[in-house]
Amino acid sequence: MNLPLTPGSPFLLGVNYWPRRCAMAWWRAFDPGEFADDCARIAELGMRVVRFFLMWDDLQPEPDHLDSAVLAHADHVLDACAAHGLLAMPTLFTGHMSGVNWLPRWALDRNAPAGRFRTIAGGLERATGAGDLYADPFLVRAQVFCAARLAARWCGHPALWAFDLGNEFSNLREPREPRDAAAWSARLCEALAPAGVAVTGGLHGEDLERDRGIRPSTISAPWQLTTMHGYAIYSLWSRGRLDAGAVPFLGAAMRALQGGKPLIFSEWGGPQCPLGAVSPGEYVTLPGAEVARAPAPRPPNAAPYACYSERELADHAMAALTRLHAEGAAGALYWCWSDYDPALERMPPFDRAPWELRFGLSDAGGRLKEIGARLRTFTGGAPAIRPPAALTLDETVWYADPSRALRENYAHYPAMGT
Repeated sequence: MNLPLTPGSPFLLGVNYWPRRCAMAWWRAFDPGEFADDCARIAELGMRVVRFFLMWDDLQPEPDHLDSAVLAHADHVLDACAAHGLLAMPTLFTGHMSGVNWLPRWALDRNAPAGRFRTIAGGLERATGAGDLYADPFLVRAQVFCAARLAARWCGHPALWAFDLGNEFSNLREPREPRDAAAWSARLCEALAPAGVAVTGGLHGEDLERDRGIRPSTISAPWQLTTMHGYAIYSLWSRGRLDAGAVPFLGAAMRALQGGKPLIFSEWGGPQCPLGAVSPGEYVTLPGAEVARAPAPRPPNAAPYACYSERELADHAMAALTRLHAEGAAGALYWCWSDYDPALERMPPFDRAPWELRFGLSDAGGRLKEIGARLRTFTGGAPAIRPPAALTLDETVWYADPSRALRENYAHYPAMGT
């Protein structure tokens, strides 16, 4: 389905989806009734888009074979979206998710260590990481095979809105050089073209913070949309966890570097503190991003990670959304649908990233949080896309020193209310 993403067209609000009961084990424990119920609630909030994730290991257990049960479950996801008037954005080759790299065993590289994110393949933690998914002919052929089959299967489906090539795929493995990433993107877009829908790719804040072998202008050349992920609470260059300017700045910067394509900010939000706890600091530091800091006094009810109260989260997320809308974004997708069942806390990825349990706009019991209620009010106002704010960036200059470019440009980006 092609939708206009131009000024005056409806602003697209949506949500990233995993089920609360089983999270990343969804495709092995699929419950069609649960998803149908969640679709009804998502639609009742006035949301339009559901971004969902095809776990690569589940979908493609062998390079030349797609799992028939997972395909049937994914068909049901698209059908349920269509039945509730929702648009679907399947994310392919997932891949990196919530601090774990989930991979098929055949996609591992025995010469590549797992790196900053642990690898889980075939249900087991592995010492090795991903092969070169951008340039290894074997891996590229396997991905093209998968993309072509999905494009043919879902061509003409009324819910299919866009394909996402991957979720923060530079966390799986960085390309050796930008031309490898650009060629990979072009091959996959060619394979997906028969579906007749938009294609994009899930880039994220770290792709702007340093040179990860990706150039936004070239990897996105065949894309119709700019999509971007970012969180103030993960961004050590932000003005802190309550900084509502970090998200719109990342979106504006990525849109500028991709030549002004319509922007869907496809992940924003934050982790809520456990009941009765308060945030001990301003940032959740991810693996490989730690910085030395003098120890600060911790209140007795400090959470084990930086987080938001329910009111803080609603205020922060809505301020970021309001600015995204005001500066001409075409839409935004909240991360994520629900807090997860506490019974999952000892399972990956939550055993090492407990904050990932509490990013939902509803809680683990299904109660709509304040952010959910305020997003419903936002959609009730029928927001329209506004003309994009002007921002010009030189990609060559940016990637000569990405950290410096990001900080210097953000220093000139006005704080909220100024």
